[in-house]
Amino acid sequence: MNLALIAPVRVSAASVSRRASSTVLATVLALLAGVMGVGWLGAGEAAAHSGVVSSSPTGGAQLDRSPGEVSVTFNENLRAEYATLLVIGPDGRFWQQGDPVVDGRTISVPVNALGPVGEYKVNFRVTSADGHPVQGQRIFTLTVAGDGQPGELADAEELAVTDEGGGFPVWAIVLIVVAVLLVIAVAMVLALRRRGE
Repeated sequence: MNLALIAPVRVSAASVSRRASSTVLATVLALLAGVMGVGWLGAGEAAAHSGVVSSSPTGGAQLDRSPGEVSVTFNENLRAEYATLLVIGPDGRFWQQGDPVVDGRTISVPVNALGPVGEYKVNFRVTSADGHPVQGQRIFTLTVAGDGQPGELADAEELAVTDEGGGFPVWAIVLIVVAVLLVIAVAMVLALRRRGE
């Protein structure tokens, strides 16, 4: 075979730039697919953080006497360490008796006779089996005054517990990573096209 007869192939800078752009774009899209796949797998795990499934008394309940015990039940087992369950009356004082007990998915604390008529806040803070802290509040109303003796006055932090959950959702992290990768991909493609012109 005579090598002199083979015509040289001319490659323009534009076609090299287009091929490089396509390669970069394909690589970024593969990375995006991988990140999204990992994110969706992790999102199922993150969505599995503990959540309240019931409470006793139920939120918004109207009671004419002490329930004897308050409890909050979650969708998964809880860790006993750092568990808090407080009952705070309309007078801003504690009405629970003793420390809370964690038994599987439920945290509970005894409550003796209550006092003034009004809203009683059941504030909880627990740690789920995966280590995620969950806090929240349930409220019930006492409609008939009791003759119970309150505990100490609650401080502002103990009164302020109102939200449930916490933490940054995994789907938001995945969305941020995808957005950053898209911006990088577009910037690289534009830079390669400019260089090829």
